Amino acid sequence: MDDPSPFEAARGHQVTLALQAARGGDPAALNEAFHLVYDEVRAIARARVARAGGGGTMDTTAVVHEAYLKLARHGGLSFADRQHFLAVASTAMRQVLLDHARRRLSARRGGGAEHLSLTAADPAADEQAREVVALDEALGRLATLDPQLSRLVELRYFGGLTIEETAQALGTSEATIKRAWRRARAWLQRELDPDAREEP
Repeated sequence: MDDPSPFEAARGHQVTLALQAARGGDPAALNEAFHLVYDEVRAIARARVARAGGGGTMDTTAVVHEAYLKLARHGGLSFADRQHFLAVASTAMRQVLLDHARRRLSARRGGGAEHLSLTAADPAADEQAREVVALDEALGRLATLDPQLSRLVELRYFGGLTIEETAQALGTSEATIKRAWRRARAWLQRELDPDAREEP
């Protein structure tokens, strides 16, 4: 991976300083850190929204803002650096999309008083919502079997971190991350694809 540009290095340093201030109790520092990485968080959210079904789900801005509110409500969170902050923000966005998917499926089953309009009754969006919930359930099973592998998926798939950034976040080598990433993807594919499980 190329070295960061002087601008990126300077911004990374600003993020680190803001996160240090947040750990020190400065209530405005988390907002400053979020502002500094906003474009990156939006890019991660855009990818998450696309994977969760695009137009039939929440839009990118709503996901980013709800994720920020989740982070702000947990003022006791402590972030080591930019990568850690992005990973936690991405996990918050995953939770926002998961909550949205569960609400959508509950409404389709007639739960609660909410009724979907004809425009909201999108079978493709319903299928994407089911996939979001299925992936979350599979990750829960993976976490009980191998918490480190589950964390790797969080960082790579949901956090958008590179192999190098994931290795730094987990304190291991890039070669180890590459091998584990292949193993994690194969495991998830078997869990999410019943046909793959039946193959010899």
